Amino acid sequence: MDLVTPTPAPCLPTGAPPGHATLRWVEGCLGKGAEVRMVRPLPGGGAHANHALVVETPSGSAHRLVLRRWTGRDTGLDAGPGRRSYGDTEFSPEREIAALALLAGCEIPTPELVAADPSGAHCDVPALLISRLVGHPPRPSPDDLPEYLIQLAAALLPVHALHGASTMPPYVPYNRLDQRNPPKHALRPQLWERAFEIASGPAPDAPARFLHRDYHPDNTLWSYGKLTGVVDWSDASCGPVAVDVARMRRGLALRYGVPVADRFLAAFDQVSGGHEHDPYWDVRCLLDLLPEDDGRIVDEAEVPLFEDYLEALVAGLTA
Repeated sequence: MDLVTPTPAPCLPTGAPPGHATLRWVEGCLGKGAEVRMVRPLPGGGAHANHALVVETPSGSAHRLVLRRWTGRDTGLDAGPGRRSYGDTEFSPEREIAALALLAGCEIPTPELVAADPSGAHCDVPALLISRLVGHPPRPSPDDLPEYLIQLAAALLPVHALHGASTMPPYVPYNRLDQRNPPKHALRPQLWERAFEIASGPAPDAPARFLHRDYHPDNTLWSYGKLTGVVDWSDASCGPVAVDVARMRRGLALRYGVPVADRFLAAFDQVSGGHEHDPYWDVRCLLDLLPEDDGRIVDEAEVPLFEDYLEALVAGLTA
């Protein structure tokens, strides 16, 4: 499956609701007489504007859908220089279309593609119309964390086992290491200097598999303590499974602390039958926060947490 270079479309104001033409396109995708009955913004943002929709057809059926639009902007910390632009095949609707096609055979719940306007010919910007999964972002209690981590780890196994991974773009770090500056609010710049040294070395050998590439808690959905879906496949890639493990570890370290990130790794080892994880990938993933620019600064309150995590990683690599 080849990725087609998309046609650039205008940028949208952050959080802009879908316009009249876009909603008419949605209705047309569901058939004559379909009507959009509800439009609600979903959490998140950056390069996407996501809206939950309810579309009613003449038969009385109500379709729960999500409209994903490429806004042409990204304020997320994972964006490397020039990376998140729907005018770039590295981050395009076509990439997510290809991923969703492969995921149709996956046992974990993932969105289904209903319709696509990858060039923005009918909508205000490039857009995908996908099914809306049941669930909400995770909010586990401390007592729920062990089961939560096991489910997060287990969900990766069928993803990494998918056939056709080689049709996806290869994994490329967001941070190309062309700028080696610590965060603006760094308290221990020497730690970041060491991280750059580690990342500039050769990557450990590993087989290439299908990756989510941006696997973190807020890209999962839950209901009554059960994982009900994994969403946002616009960064899907072909590369080492350790990339997905490292991305989840980084998110968990920030939200819950380094011990929980380590517990996730232990859970992944358990469900995978033994995963030899090299901390190199954790360092590489952490450096994806950089370089900063005027619109993308690592939050000052988060820097000490990331540095605690980085200190533990460096210690593991030099032990």
